[in-house]
Amino acid sequence: MRDILILGGYGNFGKRIATALDRHGLPVLIAGRDRHKAEALCRELPHARPLAVDIDENLVEVLAAERPSVVIHTCGPFQGADYGVARACIAAGAHYIDLADGRDFVRDFGQLDAEARAAGITAISGASTVPGLSSAVLDHFRQQFARIDEMDFGISPGQKAERGLATTRAILSYVGKPLRPFAGHPRAYGWQDAHRQTYPVMGRRWLSTCDIPDLDLLPPVYGLKSIRFGAGLELGFMHLGLGLMSVLVRAGLPIDLPRFAKPLLAVSDAFNIMGSDIGGMHVILRGVGLDGAPLTRRWFIVAKSGDGPQIPCVPAILLARRLYENGPGISAGAFPCVGLITLEDYLNELRRFDISVHQPPR
Repeated sequence: MRDILILGGYGNFGKRIATALDRHGLPVLIAGRDRHKAEALCRELPHARPLAVDIDENLVEVLAAERPSVVIHTCGPFQGADYGVARACIAAGAHYIDLADGRDFVRDFGQLDAEARAAGITAISGASTVPGLSSAVLDHFRQQFARIDEMDFGISPGQKAERGLATTRAILSYVGKPLRPFAGHPRAYGWQDAHRQTYPVMGRRWLSTCDIPDLDLLPPVYGLKSIRFGAGLELGFMHLGLGLMSVLVRAGLPIDLPRFAKPLLAVSDAFNIMGSDIGGMHVILRGVGLDGAPLTRRWFIVAKSGDGPQIPCVPAILLARRLYENGPGISAGAFPCVGLITLEDYLNELRRFDISVHQPPR
C-alpha cells in the first residue's frame, strides 16, 4: 500500500497525527521544509520516512514521485489560502484531508467536488475539533431533541499546552475585525463578546468570539436558530489584553497583528509558569425535547497533562485510516468534515490520553 503523506508532519498537530498513524502500523511520510526536523521525528517512529517538501515549490513533483494514497495538510494558516494543495492531490490521485479552521476556506471547499468526483478522490476540509468534534456531539444528542434551537460552544486550552504559530496567526488575522453575520448574531467582531464559562476541573475561563467554519456549516444542517463559539486564554489578563487589542483594531488603528504572531507567542510562553496544562471544550445545546418541553444538554471534554492538542488531531487520524484501508462510508467528492465521525469513535481514539468527558446533571 502507498504511504500517508503528512504536510507539516513534524509540526504541532502533524507530529501527533504521525505518531498515532505509526502506532496503528501505517506507513507515514513526514514532510516539511526542514528535512532535519523530519528525520528527527522519524527516528522515533518505526513506520515513518522523512521527506523535504515546500508546498509552494515542489509539491507536484513530490506527489508524482511518491504517489501517496492519502495526504494530510496541516500547514496553516488557512485564512486567505487557496485550494492549490487540494487540487494538486486530486490531480495526483491522492485522497486529501486538511485541518483547516478558516471559515471561508472550509465553507467553500465544495467547489472542488466535481473534479474530486471525476478523479474518484475523497477530499475533506476542516478535519479538526471544529467542525469534526462539534458535529459529532450534535449527532450524538440529536435524537433526544425534537428541535435544537441554540448551540453555545467553545474551547479553552491550558496555558502550558503547546501552541502552534499557524494557529496563533489564524486567530490574530480576525481579531477586532467584523465577522460575516451568522445565526442569531447579525453583528459580531473577532475576539469580542467576552464571557465566562465554568468547566468541570478547569473552573471559570474567559471566552471571546472566534471566526470558524461551524458558524456557516452547522445551522443549516442541524436547524440551529442561534450559534455562538468562543475561544479563550487561560490567564485572564492575557485574554482581556488581546480583547483590548481587538478594541483598538475595531476602532480603526492600523495594527497588523498577524505580523507580530511570533513575538506575541513568545511573550505568551513566558507566562507558562502562571498557568496549567489543563484545557477543554464545552458544548451546550438548547431546544425542544421529544415530549415538547424545553431541553438542555451540556457536554464537556477536559484534557490534562498537556494532552489538549491531541483532540484536534483525531478526525484526520480516523479519516486517514478509513481512506487508506478503503473503508466504507466515505464517497468520492469534496466536502467539509461534518457528520463524518461518531462521538464514540472520536473518544475511543483518545482513550490512551489524560482526557475525560463530563455531562453535568440535567
